[in-house]
Amino acid sequence: MLEPTALYGGNAEFLDALYEQYLRDPQSVGEQWHSYFAQLGPRDAERAHAAVRTAIAQRAVSAPGTATTVSADSKRQAAVSRLIQVWINRGHLVANIDPLGLMPRPRSRALDAEYFGLTPADLEAKFFTGSRIEAVPQRLPLREILAELQYIYAGTIGAEFAHISNSEERLWLQDEFQQGRLRQRFTPEERRNILWQLTAAEGLERYLHTRYVGQKRFSLEGLDALIPLLDDLLQRAGEARIEEVVIGMAHRGRLNVLVNLLGKSPAELFSEFEGSYDATRLKGSGDVKYHKGFSADLRTPSGNVHTVLAFNPSHLEVVDPVVEGSVRARQERRGDERAERVLPLLIHGDAAFAGQGVVMETLQLSQARGFFTGGTVHVILNNQVGFTTSEPSDARSTQYGSDVAKMIEAPIFHVNADDAEAVVFVTRLALKYRLRFRKDVVIDLVGYRRHGHNEADEPAATQPMMYRVIRQHPTARRRYADQLIAAGVLAEPEVEALYEQYRAGLDEGRAQARASLGMIGNKYTVDWNAYGQVDWTERVPTGVEMGRLREVGERITSVPPGFTLHPRVAQLMTGRQRMIAGEQPLDWGCAETLAYATLLEDGFSVRLTGQDTGRGTFFHRHAVLHDQNTGAVWIPLQHVADRQPRVQVIDSVLSEEAVMGFEYGYATTEPAALVIWEAQYGDFANGAQVIIDQFISSGEAKWERFCGLVLLLPHGYEGAGPEHSSARLERFLQLCAENNMQVCVPSTPAQMFHMLRRQMHQSFRKPLIVMAPKSLLRHELSVSALEDLSRGAFARVIGEVDELPVAEVRRAVFCSGKVYFDLLKARRKEGLREVALVRIEQLYPFPSEEYQAVINRYPNLKEVVWCQEEPQNQGAWYQIRHRLQELVRRPVLYAGRAPAAAPATGISKLHEREQQRLVAAALHATATEESARETTRLTPVTPDSPPAATPLRKRS
Repeated sequence: MLEPTALYGGNAEFLDALYEQYLRDPQSVGEQWHSYFAQLGPRDAERAHAAVRTAIAQRAVSAPGTATTVSADSKRQAAVSRLIQVWINRGHLVANIDPLGLMPRPRSRALDAEYFGLTPADLEAKFFTGSRIEAVPQRLPLREILAELQYIYAGTIGAEFAHISNSEERLWLQDEFQQGRLRQRFTPEERRNILWQLTAAEGLERYLHTRYVGQKRFSLEGLDALIPLLDDLLQRAGEARIEEVVIGMAHRGRLNVLVNLLGKSPAELFSEFEGSYDATRLKGSGDVKYHKGFSADLRTPSGNVHTVLAFNPSHLEVVDPVVEGSVRARQERRGDERAERVLPLLIHGDAAFAGQGVVMETLQLSQARGFFTGGTVHVILNNQVGFTTSEPSDARSTQYGSDVAKMIEAPIFHVNADDAEAVVFVTRLALKYRLRFRKDVVIDLVGYRRHGHNEADEPAATQPMMYRVIRQHPTARRRYADQLIAAGVLAEPEVEALYEQYRAGLDEGRAQARASLGMIGNKYTVDWNAYGQVDWTERVPTGVEMGRLREVGERITSVPPGFTLHPRVAQLMTGRQRMIAGEQPLDWGCAETLAYATLLEDGFSVRLTGQDTGRGTFFHRHAVLHDQNTGAVWIPLQHVADRQPRVQVIDSVLSEEAVMGFEYGYATTEPAALVIWEAQYGDFANGAQVIIDQFISSGEAKWERFCGLVLLLPHGYEGAGPEHSSARLERFLQLCAENNMQVCVPSTPAQMFHMLRRQMHQSFRKPLIVMAPKSLLRHELSVSALEDLSRGAFARVIGEVDELPVAEVRRAVFCSGKVYFDLLKARRKEGLREVALVRIEQLYPFPSEEYQAVINRYPNLKEVVWCQEEPQNQGAWYQIRHRLQELVRRPVLYAGRAPAAAPATGISKLHEREQQRLVAAALHATATEESARETTRLTPVTPDSPPAATPLRKRS
């Protein structure tokens, strides 16, 4: 009969735990196991445990008759070691984190000593604890071990870090958490400050609740501990020499943060509740009070911390990547490569954190090279109900709302919001982790929502049991005050005096944030007022002298000696050298690169991101070159000039919403950078429609935030099918009003060059939406001469290029983009002299003067036609028809595809027929006057050319 042995497959988890303990402290596992593990190889904390298990299993199989005999003491020690490890890994499952006591917390048998074969007789026996900290002795009786495990892991904090694969991080967290739980003590002054912050949090909400009955404010009540949490975090950040903190949060508790943390005037807040405003100061639409941002400098013992609360729409988590982009810009402005001076802080809702995809996308950016910000502190305001959904099986598929953060192995601390000191403790630990490891960390602040989703709701209608408990539940301020009274820190009259002091301050309209100094600024502060004067008629000179173009052109086409390019790339670079020398026409890739290079020389930095930007989706850019022998990378734009500004060309993660939001945040922070987000295909931008709607198109009108972000959206009908033809031009034009952004469709490389340079040299910052080329990148007619870059500026309208007799022109066809070259080739082939072709290169703001000048040029003009490739209900037609019409005294005719549900056909032959029809209609067709109030569509007259589309019938 075999002797009992631990080398048994069922003991895999036991062996894994024992080996983990051996890694921490070799002396804690007993002599036999120490010797045994030492034989397996060097003690490397990062060694894969799977390999160790395999080695043990192989030894057990190879020598079944000589299995290691394990003494009874060793077996009991191993059992205790496993018990400790289970508590470390799974103690959070029984932690008392719910103030209401409603969260199901079933206790696993694996947390009981009996599960591992330990008996009451073992309670007084001493065992190795495996401890590496002073607060826990190396040996303790089992009874004390169990008591300390219960206190550390089953108290009001549930700590999750077992999912972290890096042993250094995991063991550091384990040690810091254990030491803090056992030794953390707060001074009387710290405890008084915590009480003051809770008083302020509760005091503001009660004041607003009674003064503005039924008005929405999205109360913080039930999660009041957020205010002491943030206060302590910012003070500790100051101690760590952090100079700026950028906060993103939705509406829950936002007013409380504005008043009690950042120092917004209560009088100003009250005027917003009362609907008072100064009409002379109002610009744009404005926004509701719980979406507004704020900036202030907060006093800390080690210096001021400039703190920013980002503006945010109602789309909950969509501000997350915007904050990260703003932080990245601030870090780069400081040269803060290690992310030590600027901290991102994101405050989430529990339902939104679990349910909004942008959360996952933003988390995925956290360690990506082009988007790294040194780790974000995440705080989840977990009120255990999303709108009216409180049943976890309805709200998510995971145990916790925070579980999505495990994908980046972020440590997660679930903390009971009624235990203010526990909240402050985990806040300090979270910040300490972020500063040490430069990674994200999550605080899941578990509380409740005292009122409904807003203050006009009746939550008991859908959560009757929860709100029965809430109505009887004392506030966090009251509970903490009682705790301090019991500890003799202060007396009841002092508690009430604090409350009255705060309320009196509100009555007087005085600022309540103790640390706020108001907006002071520092040497890195940007004066955005310089970008507020908008003159759309200003002609911005963007030409660059020929000599300078040739010099910079040589630099952007050079590679280091011995750098081996791919043959196709080498051919492309040789072609560019010929273009710079004037030996062949300039293509788009060369002109675009020259625009970036000359802007760098002018002192502007360049940041270009997207899913295929280094090479370019269509193999046209090659801003990032790769050595075919070594894999080394060379970015010519980084070697344009000595001490040049930063240039970044980043192939992003496969995300649209988060990456575009990141770039928006960057652009709203850094006006001296040309910031570009490029879609692989233009229609991919619809994955970021919320960013476009809520920030890019309306951010200035709502919040007076200027932004010069450029969207490059490849667009054009070449038979690629419904998904890769249209960048949905119509959607952007529909969003255009109040001169909020620019929409351009450049048709030549020179136009692209001048447009990009204009974006930085004009005196204001507005978003620029570009319908970028696809097939035009290599079109024989869509080329420029190097001289075209040295003169002039971006042309909003390009008139007829052929020498047509002005008096013979009867029809003017206006268009944008690729279709122009189809029209031009067809007209030249047929020798037509009575049709002029005109390109509108800027669709918004509409170039009315240039358009009128074209009309006036042709005295015998009879017909004005708009031609487009897109279906009639898409593209520019419905958005610019009124502008075309108001400047001519005749109907504007339409030549293009019929209305369609999808942007384009996926059948190449059908695409070709449709394209031929619309070109023929634009050049030849007669008008079908169906209705003076409706579109007049052109129908070709040639018998072999069917109609471009069925004419519209007159509506009744």
